[in-house]
Amino acid sequence: MMQITSTLPPHIFQTTRATFTCRASPFNPSTINTTRLHLSNLDKLLRKQSPPQQPTITQNTDQPIEKKPKNILEGLDLSKIWSDMKTTEEMSPRHLNNLQRLLSKTAEYSPRNTLGSRWREYHGCNNWNGMLDPLDENLRREVVRYGEFVQAAYHCFHSNPSMSPQDPPLPRHVSLPDKSYRVTKSLYATSSIGLPKWVDEIAPDLGWMTQRSSWIGYIAVCDDKREISRLGRRDIVISLRGTSTCLEWAENMRAQLIEIEAQQGKPKVECGFLSLYKTKGTQVPSLAESVIEEVKRLMEVYEGETLSITVTGHSLGAALALLVADDVSTCSPNVPPVAVFSFGGPKVGNKAYGNKMTSQNVKVLRIVNSQDVITRVPGMFVSEEFEQKLRSSNVGGVVDILVDKTPLAYSHVGVELRVDTKMSPFLKPDADMACCHDLEAYLHLVDGFLASNCPFRANAKRSLARLMQDQSSNVKKLYTSKAKSMSVNIERQRSFSISGCLPSPS
Repeated sequence: MMQITSTLPPHIFQTTRATFTCRASPFNPSTINTTRLHLSNLDKLLRKQSPPQQPTITQNTDQPIEKKPKNILEGLDLSKIWSDMKTTEEMSPRHLNNLQRLLSKTAEYSPRNTLGSRWREYHGCNNWNGMLDPLDENLRREVVRYGEFVQAAYHCFHSNPSMSPQDPPLPRHVSLPDKSYRVTKSLYATSSIGLPKWVDEIAPDLGWMTQRSSWIGYIAVCDDKREISRLGRRDIVISLRGTSTCLEWAENMRAQLIEIEAQQGKPKVECGFLSLYKTKGTQVPSLAESVIEEVKRLMEVYEGETLSITVTGHSLGAALALLVADDVSTCSPNVPPVAVFSFGGPKVGNKAYGNKMTSQNVKVLRIVNSQDVITRVPGMFVSEEFEQKLRSSNVGGVVDILVDKTPLAYSHVGVELRVDTKMSPFLKPDADMACCHDLEAYLHLVDGFLASNCPFRANAKRSLARLMQDQSSNVKKLYTSKAKSMSVNIERQRSFSISGCLPSPS
């Protein structure tokens, strides 16, 4: 295994724990009456506005001829009154009721329909063809559910991040969002980077931030007969959190590509990701060893049953999820179908590595926020849309040389479900980088996504309480002020959620 002897300056990352509470607040009837009166006056004002004139075209005659609309919608010319309609809608009692519902509710999900014989489609056997745009409602629910498994990994780590380098780790309790699953294995990642001794002398209080081995996730198996029947199979989930310690951040910076094995096409992956995946700790095995050992054991325990393996992760966890899926897919001749659901994941390897995973029938669904810069690195720091346009243009050959033939020749794997912060009516369109990469923001966007050409769905199910608490500076003032006027105690509501976790350190 590779060893790095370079020294690193100390970096201090602080993670504060949130306190959680939950109390539903009744809606004030007097406020409704006042709002209705204002709306009535607003409606009278809007009715007095003169309607916009229809465009006309003239011929050789003196009489203008109206241009006939092609259809009814075009004849209505809604674009000219959309801003007025939007303002009226945002201030309407129905809209405020919707905000009250999203803030005061407990956990509520999209319909958990029976997947039955179609479970392989939802697991990606056809690369989710025809299910992403528009987004299938059952797939939306599954994506959000797997994201909550990653939130549970974050929560468990931050509840007890420290780990002794001398003693074996104690068993951990993971509070799963889905009680149909049972945790069977804790997973640890170890950095191969060694910090110099002077770091402890200068900053002795860094503690767990500089530890080489850290708890990074878990393996869980569906253990409920009713849920197994709904899913159509017994599901094994491997969940991985994102970057949290100094050494994990340092590994992220080691962006050079290295070969993983001598194969045709030379598949390569990022050095730092591979280091965290393959390095052994003093008291724990490597992440690679732990995953393969446990997956093989579960396959033996449930031999003869229909199984699936789902790997999910956010940020660094999304990168490690690809390495895990790559190994798991070849660990046994009869390995179950393997799928990856990744959130805000960076690029991991070169194009040959992507071809390798495709040949092994690993299915990858990348959930990507268009405003999240982490999904564009390492490698060519441009948007994927722009890079694709360059490749299809006359300079495509030059792009291939610059991108595919260099030490930073990174390429994404799998298909993507693209969401956008600007589509949310609750988030500011210029939300900062941390919000665009935040896992809760990702789940909020997925829950409201209908299609790329449709607005945020009005019947979104996910509570806004945690989003407003973690990203209050990025939520529109209209909603934060209304939340305060409703006396909604967001702090208490956050504690009620089983899947509640601290904001992603990424």
